[in-house]
Amino acid sequence: MESVLQAIGTVGLILLVLAGLLAGWIASVVSGGRHKAAYLAIGVVGALITPFIVALLGGAVLAAGGLLAIIAIALVGAVIVLIIGKMILD
Repeated sequence: MESVLQAIGTVGLILLVLAGLLAGWIASVVSGGRHKAAYLAIGVVGALITPFIVALLGGAVLAAGGLLAIIAIALVGAVIVLIIGKMILD
């Protein structure tokens, strides 16, 4: 877990938040603009939590992939969490 935190760093956390906001914004546009704040929040939560879950499951593989791999996993996680959130909100 510590290797993931070292690989992410401060700039990485900012990029993860931005990736989550982007995914949430796209989800709110697709859903017609309803629940925009909820989608943004869900996207950020999904983007921040997913790399840590993957690190727990896969160990150092994620950290070895670098920041781009972490952001890619974060985007996938944000989309999955947003799909679940869309089922709950609509």
